[in-house]
Amino acid sequence: MDLLPDIWKQDYWLPPGVTWTDMEQLADSDRPRPQDLLTALPLALGFVALRYVFERFLAPPIGRCLGVRSRLQMTAAPSPKLESFYTQQSRQPSQSEIVSLMSLCGQTQRQIETWFRLRRNQDRPCHTKKFGEAAWRFFFYFIAFLVGLTCLIDRPWFWDQRECWRQYPLQPMERAHYWYYMLELGFYCSLLLRISADIKRKDFKEQVIHHFATIFLLSFSYCANYIRIGTLVMLLHDSSDILLESAKMFNYGTGWRKTCDIMFIVFAAVFLLTRLVVFPSKIIYTTLVLSMEIFEPFAGYYFFNILLMVLQALHVFWAGLILRMAYKFVFLGKLDKDERSDEESEAEEDNEGEEAMDEGVEYCWERSTDALNSKLSMLTNSCVLNNLTNHRASVADRMRKAQ
Repeated sequence: MDLLPDIWKQDYWLPPGVTWTDMEQLADSDRPRPQDLLTALPLALGFVALRYVFERFLAPPIGRCLGVRSRLQMTAAPSPKLESFYTQQSRQPSQSEIVSLMSLCGQTQRQIETWFRLRRNQDRPCHTKKFGEAAWRFFFYFIAFLVGLTCLIDRPWFWDQRECWRQYPLQPMERAHYWYYMLELGFYCSLLLRISADIKRKDFKEQVIHHFATIFLLSFSYCANYIRIGTLVMLLHDSSDILLESAKMFNYGTGWRKTCDIMFIVFAAVFLLTRLVVFPSKIIYTTLVLSMEIFEPFAGYYFFNILLMVLQALHVFWAGLILRMAYKFVFLGKLDKDERSDEESEAEEDNEGEEAMDEGVEYCWERSTDALNSKLSMLTNSCVLNNLTNHRASVADRMRKAQ
């Protein structure tokens, strides 16, 4: 704290009338200290290594049990010039760029478009990779939820949120809550470390904001001893994340459509209930209103509530995606795909449809051409035979007349 006196100024972190000296009344093992957050760094690296082992050795056999299969994809023909353009300039060339590539490579427009379509499909993540990522998150959220529920089910603030502020900030920290915090913080740090290697989805920016907001929220709440309310926030989020990842796991499998639809319905109900009802009415109300019964507003109070508001804004954004999926499910009768699917999936699926249509048209055209050639050949042969027959008949008739 001596290194950064302005950052650790007690007016920023503690309510008026409370000093860091007052916090030292708690034993070292019962008092949250900022240097404890460094424990999350090796835990994050451990999670990265554990995830690699899980996705490499454990997720594939689980995926095979659920019927997860990767689609067979046609590879683009080797073309150094097109590959250079693809990697250095654009994955989807414009019409003018296609014309210049046609003259550069000596290929037709259709060949250029087909090559880029196949090349983009090669970079799309396979179902096996998607399943491994969903399975890893499912197992973590499931274990974290069980740990959190075990730690909190018999605590008074789990049932009465006013207990979160009783005797604040001189509240002793339990070791179970310390490790619960460190595991969650290490996990979200590992997600940031792996974010460049993870599947990019349409809500990529929102995910990055969510991870940073969560890390700041966990770090600040730990240092300011908001541990009681922080544990409730983590438990609330894990409850719906379990259902989301399990629904995605069944979605990537084969023959689990009905199970996936049921899991999605349950997830949508739990998400909307916990994130749009319980979170603002219990968590935000507790930090925004009930806390004022114990102390007056200070800088940490505003900062903490701003982070909670950022999370709530993200909840509303994702609720919109879920309601859109629910609309498709109810009125179209099926769940087509995850609205949060990978960034290129929607465009690439359209391209795949176009490719399949083009291949189908080309195949039908080839069959029609073959059939037409066959008929023309048969007609030609028939005409030749008729001419020969008529010619012979006329010759025989002339010979009879001559005789």
